[in-house]
Amino acid sequence: MSYSRFLEYLDKDRVKKVDLFENGTIAIVEAVSPELGNRIQRVRVQLPGLSQELLQKFREKNIDFAAHNAQEDSGSLLFNLIGNLAFPLILIGGLFLLSRRSSGGMGGPGGPGFPLAFGQSKAKFQMEPNTGVTFDDVAGVDEAKQDFMEVVEFLKKPERFTAVGARIPKGVLLVGPPGTGKTLLAKAIAGEAGVPFFSISGSEFVEMFVGVGASRVRDLFKKAKENAPCIVFVDEIDAVGRQRGTGIGGGNDEREQTLNQLLTEMDGFEGNTGIIVIAATNRADILDSALLRPGRFDRQVTVDVPDIRGRTEILKVHASNKKFDGDVSLDVIAMRTPGFSGADLANLLNEAAILAGRRGKTAISSKEIDDSIDRIVAGMEGTVMTDGKSKSLVAYHEVGHAVCGTLTPGHDPVQKVTLVPRGQARGLTWFIPADDPTLISKQQLFARIVGGLGGRAAEAVIFGEPEVTTGAAGDLQQITGLAKQMVTTFGMSEIGPWSLMDSGAQSADVIMRMMARNSMSEKLAVDIDAAVKRISDSAYEIALSQIRSNREAMDKIVEVLLEKETMTGDEFRAILSEFVEIPAENRVSPSVPTPVSV
Repeated sequence: MSYSRFLEYLDKDRVKKVDLFENGTIAIVEAVSPELGNRIQRVRVQLPGLSQELLQKFREKNIDFAAHNAQEDSGSLLFNLIGNLAFPLILIGGLFLLSRRSSGGMGGPGGPGFPLAFGQSKAKFQMEPNTGVTFDDVAGVDEAKQDFMEVVEFLKKPERFTAVGARIPKGVLLVGPPGTGKTLLAKAIAGEAGVPFFSISGSEFVEMFVGVGASRVRDLFKKAKENAPCIVFVDEIDAVGRQRGTGIGGGNDEREQTLNQLLTEMDGFEGNTGIIVIAATNRADILDSALLRPGRFDRQVTVDVPDIRGRTEILKVHASNKKFDGDVSLDVIAMRTPGFSGADLANLLNEAAILAGRRGKTAISSKEIDDSIDRIVAGMEGTVMTDGKSKSLVAYHEVGHAVCGTLTPGHDPVQKVTLVPRGQARGLTWFIPADDPTLISKQQLFARIVGGLGGRAAEAVIFGEPEVTTGAAGDLQQITGLAKQMVTTFGMSEIGPWSLMDSGAQSADVIMRMMARNSMSEKLAVDIDAAVKRISDSAYEIALSQIRSNREAMDKIVEVLLEKETMTGDEFRAILSEFVEIPAENRVSPSVPTPVSV
């Protein structure tokens, strides 16, 4: 505080205490500060000297003042200095603690929590990996497993391949939907190869500070070179390997700098002999083309959802530690779960085991399996509605699906019709394919549209057009999407064998979809809408005709369904066949094999 300001405070009776040092040339003043809400402020004032007039003014205003020697002077000055520096020190300490927490919470120089260690790799390192997973634990993905077993052979016996001029693959990219076993395969190769193993997620490269991601990539490959031969596994590589030039930051984007460094390390000027990079993604369509070229990822292994044989093998692995009743067949479970991934199947058996335990059983029965499949696919079980009219409407709606599907050639057989609500559905009709078709014909797709419209057709015929309900909303959404695919993707319309939607239109990127849509002419868009409408209108007319022609059979089936609330496919077909001839492929349910030992 300046001397003039001090005199002003003195005249306004704001000074409460004065400590004099250095023969009265320095004063530590406690004064009321209006800027601080009239709180006491401790400040230092340089005095021109101690005069009798100033001392007299202290006495007149009853100010507590005292003179101190040099030792007391230094102590008070030190205390004053610490007080003035308290806030900056607290601020710096808070920032330090924040940096530690954001980088992992481990302190110490060189540790992940040290501020200067942001650029160090966060990869988990195992000198002798013990993941508890081997290739015997991986089922249903035989082709992918064969590729990985070959990589293990490269690492264990490289001379067998180098003798004929082969070089070890630099990278293997695992591509497939979530839950199909990509990470499980990486764990298996870590357990089988017997070489050092580094594992990291793609998102761990990216940080809020510019340059950290590239530094972590350099540090990771530096450690890998020191432990070669070794394996580096990058999970969810799409977090860092996205196509360059699409981000807001352009070429200076932090993620793109990280990707550039990754490209250099994988196949740059120096090379990385003895390092195999394995990466996993379910978004291969958005990866940068430079990342996918040979020399970086020499192999792309597709790990898709398993077929019926693969599902059976996966179920055997997950059933090994569970007890089952004699009525449980893994083949039947595999047949009932088309489209299930390995993770879905593991979850299915676990849900069945939980249900069995909740019901006080010592083994899993087919009832628990059925309920678990229904719960996973359709949601939690609800209470059957008691209102007579609504219950009857739902029954006719579901039987309409079953009748139209069963009487349309090419449709999958009915597995079950139920009035038990699940999720948002008030009732459900389950169809199950006899096998896993890799190719679906135009007849089969059209049959699915007819079956999907059977519920709305039944409501219109039985209760009248004004009484149709919102219950068909989900059905209409599905059949419209299927009809649009027939026209734009599969070339199954009078427009011709064209693929009218390019890859951008099917991309998950919103901007790419908008660009693809804008590139289509207005006339072509009108023709597509007209073709989709013709397909759905034709299917709806067939569904209406089938409902009108089989009204008596529907009444009988609905009567039984209202009484039992759930009807198997065999029971449904037995009643329907009394009134109408069922197409050959839908006359019987899929064959049920004998139970397997689990």
